Amino acid sequence: MDIVREARKLLLENRRVTSGCQYTVPSGDHYPYQWLWDSCFHAIVLAKLEPEAAKAEVHSLLSKQFTNGMVPHIIYWTPGILHLFRWGVEGTSSLTQPPMLAYAVLQIHRQLPDVPFLRSVFPQLISYYHFLLTERDPHGHDLVSIINPDESGEDNSPRFDVPLGVSPGISLKEHLAKRTELVDRNRECSFDAEHCMRDFFWVKDVLFNTVLVENLRALAEIAAVLKEDEYQRSLTRSAEDIASAMRERMFEDGVYWSTMGADFKKLKVATWAHFVPLFAGLYTQAEAETLVEKHLRDPDSFYAPFGIRTTSKKEAAYRSADVDFSWRGAVWMAPHWFIYRGLKRYGFVKEAEDIRSKSIILLDRHGFRECFNPETGEPFGAHGFTWGTLALDMMEA
Repeated sequence: MDIVREARKLLLENRRVTSGCQYTVPSGDHYPYQWLWDSCFHAIVLAKLEPEAAKAEVHSLLSKQFTNGMVPHIIYWTPGILHLFRWGVEGTSSLTQPPMLAYAVLQIHRQLPDVPFLRSVFPQLISYYHFLLTERDPHGHDLVSIINPDESGEDNSPRFDVPLGVSPGISLKEHLAKRTELVDRNRECSFDAEHCMRDFFWVKDVLFNTVLVENLRALAEIAAVLKEDEYQRSLTRSAEDIASAMRERMFEDGVYWSTMGADFKKLKVATWAHFVPLFAGLYTQAEAETLVEKHLRDPDSFYAPFGIRTTSKKEAAYRSADVDFSWRGAVWMAPHWFIYRGLKRYGFVKEAEDIRSKSIILLDRHGFRECFNPETGEPFGAHGFTWGTLALDMMEA
């Protein structure tokens, strides 16, 4: 397969224009909406292929920003489609997703410098990250909370079984019902994050906070380009405050764990979230070397024939090949991309190349599918799924 040609073709096939906004759907048959972190991934890839389309992707996301600054995780541009988790701005979900926006915007600017573009989106970016730093951290602990597993981007990850009150063997259908029930309860308290989290679901997620750290740094870099010196200083300080709080509250036994509740109880379920702090440089070099040797390379936990399992094989929740595949073991391209970027950051060239190679092999054999069985490579889920295009960002010299 010519990955570049096929990725370009898929992104064009999945492009939509509605009400003057141009965006890309993750899959024409399974996901005919616009999704927050998916569009950020699209923008990162399109920055290399078609920068103007990448900018359009960002502007489309920001067109439905809430007055409080939140950017919703789904925009339902098409009328008549089943709308999950709906509340707030008309035609959007009530939740957000890992905040990859600033990182995507910076990648666009790096590919084709455009200060007016940065200036046009900067106020909205500031508003979004301010929302996360305040409304999602109401007690000033320097860790941001999510109010639903879907906000992590990993809908049924076993990291969230304990706070949801479900067993490791819960089905995908039952899990969705629990998350939908959670949204209904949040709706009753008007999505007031502080009170909703306290009463229903209060998780400070490793993935979400890691992405926030790196994106605050990206936004600080954008502020520097725009000569917004005070913003640059405050954003840099916020990023380092969160990194420090993650170290204090989440780090134990050589890895980072998500936490729940006011007492920061660690959710000790081994998932690929152990590796995502590499993306933001949160491990020391020695810790990273131990992490890679002890966990990433271990065939009995994460290292599989066709990539990195999203849940350790040692966990009771692990599944590789049934109808409830999802985030309880399957290989996904976005985690591969995050881990690849993190490994490159620390100089693990061989391990990064292994992930890139396995990603390309899966695409060659099965095309752009949603996720894959880590043991056999069998594809699952949506066809024409755009996350596979992230392989382009793993193919730079």
